[in-house]
Amino acid sequence: MDEFQIETAQNVGINQNVANIGDRMLGYLIDSAVILFYVIASILLLVALDLDMGDTWAIYLLVNLPAFLYYVLLETFWDGKTIGKSAMSTRVVKLDGSKPSFANYFVRWILRIVDVVLTSGGAAVLTILIKGNGQRIGDIAAGTTVISEKKKVTINDTILKDIPEGYVPTYSQVTVLNDADIQKVKTLYDDAVLKGNHNIILNLHHRLIKVMAVEPKEKPVDFIAKVIKDYNYYTQNM
Repeated sequence: MDEFQIETAQNVGINQNVANIGDRMLGYLIDSAVILFYVIASILLLVALDLDMGDTWAIYLLVNLPAFLYYVLLETFWDGKTIGKSAMSTRVVKLDGSKPSFANYFVRWILRIVDVVLTSGGAAVLTILIKGNGQRIGDIAAGTTVISEKKKVTINDTILKDIPEGYVPTYSQVTVLNDADIQKVKTLYDDAVLKGNHNIILNLHHRLIKVMAVEPKEKPVDFIAKVIKDYNYYTQNM
């Protein structure tokens, strides 16, 4: 899974996991199936109602407006997700990791005409592969991308951390923390990095500074990572 680094307004560097092509295509197919099901259901409903032909087209257009606006409506009101994106654990975000505005969602939606409709998705796939940060043409114009929120459960989800030979710790003050403290810090830190939540990073940074009574020189995201490593160093060598 590719990563790209964002730099927030608070100078917190965070790596985001870019949604891969496979997940995006599967999500698109799921969304297309949902839209198709809705359209077919609406047609069958209108036929069953046996409406006058002169009024049917106007009613058909009105009833199917949600299908036409499917992407922009769901992404706007569902935090960057559609049914397909939710199923594949992907989400639309701005390049700085923040939540897009309606204008951002609208721009990427309207440019689906170029990305997907006119080129059968070829332009979208080609642009995503070339850019390398999950952006299709609509995303480039809107300043957005699509990230993956999938989380693999590994040994890294525990407080255990591989410490390289010759590692030199920086903060001996980490010994004021216990296993429960560092596990909570690591869980919040990993989740914040995955989702690009710089506010959590900053809150952890300030809290650790207060508890440990230190003045770090690293960026907040690097300081927290250093604290976790230092804790592992001291607990593994005590």
